[in-house]
Amino acid sequence: MMLHHQISFHHNQKAPICILSNKYIYVDGESLTPQDVFNLGKGLYKIKLSPEAEFKVKQSRLLIESIIQEHKVVYGINTGFGKFARTVIPECKLKELQENLVRSHSAGVGKPLSPERTRMLFALRINVLAKGYSGISLETLQQAIDAFNASCLPYVPEKGTVGASGDLAPLSHLALGLIGEGKMWSPKSGWADAKYVLKAHKLKPVSLKPKEGLALINGTQLITSLGCEAVERANAIAKQADIVAALTLEVLKGTVKAFDADIHRIRPHPGQEEVAFRFRSLLDSDHHPSEIAESHRFCNKVQDPYTLRCCPQVHGVVNDTIAFVKNIIMTEVNSATDNPMVFSERGEIISGGNFHGEYPAKALDYLAIGVHELAAISERRIERLCNPSLSELPAFLVTEGGLNSGFMIAHCTAAALVSENKVLCHPSSVDSISTSAATEDHVSMGGWAARKALKVIEHVEYVVAIELLAACQGMEFRRPLQTTTPLEKVYELVRSAVRPWMKDRFMAPDIERVHRLLLDQKVWEVAEPYIEKYRKEHSLASRSLSSLASSLDCISLSNFNLHDNESS
Repeated sequence: MMLHHQISFHHNQKAPICILSNKYIYVDGESLTPQDVFNLGKGLYKIKLSPEAEFKVKQSRLLIESIIQEHKVVYGINTGFGKFARTVIPECKLKELQENLVRSHSAGVGKPLSPERTRMLFALRINVLAKGYSGISLETLQQAIDAFNASCLPYVPEKGTVGASGDLAPLSHLALGLIGEGKMWSPKSGWADAKYVLKAHKLKPVSLKPKEGLALINGTQLITSLGCEAVERANAIAKQADIVAALTLEVLKGTVKAFDADIHRIRPHPGQEEVAFRFRSLLDSDHHPSEIAESHRFCNKVQDPYTLRCCPQVHGVVNDTIAFVKNIIMTEVNSATDNPMVFSERGEIISGGNFHGEYPAKALDYLAIGVHELAAISERRIERLCNPSLSELPAFLVTEGGLNSGFMIAHCTAAALVSENKVLCHPSSVDSISTSAATEDHVSMGGWAARKALKVIEHVEYVVAIELLAACQGMEFRRPLQTTTPLEKVYELVRSAVRPWMKDRFMAPDIERVHRLLLDQKVWEVAEPYIEKYRKEHSLASRSLSSLASSLDCISLSNFNLHDNESS
């Protein structure tokens, strides 16, 4: 059963709908996926700790307690931090040490993360602690899980991390709420002091034991949690951009010859081949008759401009980029990124550098650069749709031009977003500023890499939404001719949300409605059954041809053997 609550979050943010589910995901620090993290952010699942994780956490904590009992000096347990690593702290102040760490490191600024992004951060930190290399007690970890499941979300400012030693500031704000300090939000209470929000949910503030403050705040979970959202949204818009581009090609009376399988077989990048396949599945007139395609079958046009003809090559590398980045984020999601690391099976605590965010930082900079190209090429297709000298359609896709301006400024909006992306695509991970009195003398700047990757993806979503609106408006001027069945279904979906543009009206709500269709993957849901049916049919045909070829080879071999025997 799911409960829906309309709530107020922050004066600068839209009120989200909080979904609290009674479904659970078992976390063990080994098997969470970016999609799991994204869904946990949406509130679609609660968290339980697996029995294996419980055992590992207990073993790890036993080693911490034995070190304290034996009065050994170990970094992070009974020493200061960073520049103060050589300062030994007396046992009577170890709790205060951990509390001071969390309080002093809660130094972030800016707007708070949305509830969804706070849940992703929270869930990912729980998953890392479940690996059993952090030294946290099972009691404290369970308290964190209980707070997550109640959607008690600390105030976490989005800015302040340099991405090494991990995302210290945002994770400290997360921990600060758990110890009952700072602000916290829940669907039940809204914003209030953390201790009161916890009390309203019959939860107690965490009382930090030795090393637990450090265990809660040291890692790359802000970069990685935002990276999970970035990868999932990038994948969604990349798939749908192929469908939108195919519709634009139909409206502009393009040719499907450039998507011939043999062209892409001899340059076999996986993304390129897949995009070309999607275009064939949507545009194959033998499979889905198109009256628009038939109307210009015998025209003298030889080839299309690059924005249409080269979609497999341009969209394709975006798909391959997303796959590459997803692999890195997937590894990072299930990695222990603390310092020091607690190896209970060896009876050792070892200092290292797994907290350094260079891997996800570089990956997310690359993702932004790759995904941006979907907007860059989409904006050029919008120009072709709006420009009568290129489209043979009315200027700006409207009748009575002059009295009406049509899509004139919608195209300007797309151009503005593409221009912003060109700046946002400058990689943040090429920068490093030494911090902590040169103890942390190289950092990743991964937090900004993650946030701007999401901003780039958001811009891409809007540009593709404007192209989809423009392509559907272009269809009005091709009527009564019909396009292929799957593309007609896409057109019908858009028209269920936005009516045709007969004369000028308030444009922004139309863009927002189509943007929502893309965010909810409705365009993909409409087209995917046709794409997969085409894939299945052509896979069967390929197998039949392979079987036939094998049979012919056998016949040829038999004939060869027969002649060989006769000659002997």
